[in-house]
Amino acid sequence: MEMSKLSLNSQDKIAVTLLIALYARAIEAKLPDALLRDEYAIHLVEQIDYDFSRFKLEGHDQVTTIMRLRQFDLYTKDFLLDHPRSVVVHFGCGLDTRFERVDNGLVEWFDLDLPEVIAFRQKLIQSSDRCHPLGCSIFDQEWLTPVRMYPDKPHLFLAEGVLPYFTQEQVRQLFLLLAQIFPGCVLICDGMTPSMVHLHNLKLGFSKLAARLNWGLKNGHQPETWGQGIRMLSEWFYFDKPEPRLGSSQLMRFIPLFARGVGIFRYQLGDSISELK
Repeated sequence: MEMSKLSLNSQDKIAVTLLIALYARAIEAKLPDALLRDEYAIHLVEQIDYDFSRFKLEGHDQVTTIMRLRQFDLYTKDFLLDHPRSVVVHFGCGLDTRFERVDNGLVEWFDLDLPEVIAFRQKLIQSSDRCHPLGCSIFDQEWLTPVRMYPDKPHLFLAEGVLPYFTQEQVRQLFLLLAQIFPGCVLICDGMTPSMVHLHNLKLGFSKLAARLNWGLKNGHQPETWGQGIRMLSEWFYFDKPEPRLGSSQLMRFIPLFARGVGIFRYQLGDSISELK
């Protein structure tokens, strides 16, 4: 007997975008030259009642989505190598299985997203003793209570495909909150210039599939002006290194607007990370 599929009952356009990254991982897992292989994503797509073909993921969009996922994985693995017994909070986790991809057997992990997304996620993905679901908004400070239970451990916060949907003031307040409560923590987030935000929203047109973006940053150093102790550790851009799968899109590296228009940034917020106790 065929099992019934699950439907995501959410009118929040930001929540619906979680399916895009899932579908991209499922498509990628079937390719012989996959940049990131997540077989679990294929299984998840098969369990969800949704017309994924609406996303029209192909070519440049498919490759850049996977490149972003892969770079977040690499940054997370690097952090766990330096700090094996750390705490990771994945903001806007959606249906990502990053914990399963990078788990070192020691990390305490929190997957945070809107309540309806977490409820849906729990029907599909099992939690573990070290992977804890948190159903709330990033800006609802109730998530702070369980995360603060590990004051002596280094903290890593991941915000992939999340912060550009909010206003600059909301993003600034989040930076300052993390710096105050988790001094020395590391935040990894993606962002784009105001020009790229504008182009992205124009591309969406009147689409009902995705929410519009709000926040754009002039460059990766801009958040350093928001408060004392905010320091950019590194930045990564899609065209830093040749990627054959990008095809002719690689020529955009010669156009300043695109070459450094969208990137991933690592920040240290507050004092230096304490040595692991």
